[in-house]
Amino acid sequence: MGQNNHTSLHGFILLGFSDHPKLEMVLSGVVTLFYFITWVGNTAIILASLLDSHLHTPMYFFLRNLSFLDLCFTTSIIPQMLVNLWGPDKTISYVGCVAQLYVYMWLGSTECLLLAVMSYDRFTAICKPLHYLVIMNPHLCLKMIITVWSISLAGSVLLCTLTLNLPRCGNNLLDHFLCELPAMVKIACIDTTTVEMSVFALGIVIVLTPLGLILISYGYIAKAVLRIKSKEGQQKAINTCGSHLTVVSIFYGTIIYMYLQPGNSASKDQGKFLTLFYTIITPSLNPLVYTLRNKDMKNALRKLVTVDRESTKSKRGQKS
Repeated sequence: MGQNNHTSLHGFILLGFSDHPKLEMVLSGVVTLFYFITWVGNTAIILASLLDSHLHTPMYFFLRNLSFLDLCFTTSIIPQMLVNLWGPDKTISYVGCVAQLYVYMWLGSTECLLLAVMSYDRFTAICKPLHYLVIMNPHLCLKMIITVWSISLAGSVLLCTLTLNLPRCGNNLLDHFLCELPAMVKIACIDTTTVEMSVFALGIVIVLTPLGLILISYGYIAKAVLRIKSKEGQQKAINTCGSHLTVVSIFYGTIIYMYLQPGNSASKDQGKFLTLFYTIITPSLNPLVYTLRNKDMKNALRKLVTVDRESTKSKRGQKS
């Protein structure tokens, strides 16, 4: 216990890419750029979907939640990461590390479940179009969102608490750029098989079960699309689902490769780069994916830009 208290007093050292100083300089610029893109893109989606009454539908309600989630997810990681990359100080306080661990796990799990909920929304819209607004009523949508956030929070609390209770015997060197659960497990000084099995079991529940539901939903969607006789109808259905399917492929592909494989099968740097991809690159791509193939969102963003320009002109006119 004394050694664990020693760790809690002095926090942790995030090694990150400290053995590659030049790479750190490049990464700091790349991370800053993508963080800016993430903030601008996701904020624009939230504002556009709130201000345009045409986008007050279940699909855009869930998309707003995804954008808000991505903003929180990146903000829980990137500021500390930039401090780590910019300067010689690689330390993070014990409280800061614990907070990051819980929030990171909570938000990551929430995104897995939220993508499954969004696939059910698309399934209902295409397979049961006449009953869509009745089934996906505001009350149900709100209940689904609350359930997703609650289940993810419970899983995060369980796994993170198990991990933090592992004795570390004074070890405080984390070979990562953030306080991630696998990195925390690795510095434990006892057999961690029980915790690793718990992580794997919850991984199946949080990652593979939603993915299975997504695949089933898109199986039914594919059948429904093939029954549509008009090419325009088919193209509209494909555009509606294509954005979500792209996001699912990018997010789940990286997550499965990272977490559901043997611990030593990937190199340390490869693991760090994959984590960098799904924590920083993916959230910045989501707004682009959802706007490039979505006419309604493009129109809403144009209106948002127009309103901003008009308000700026009116303010200048009042000053003059």
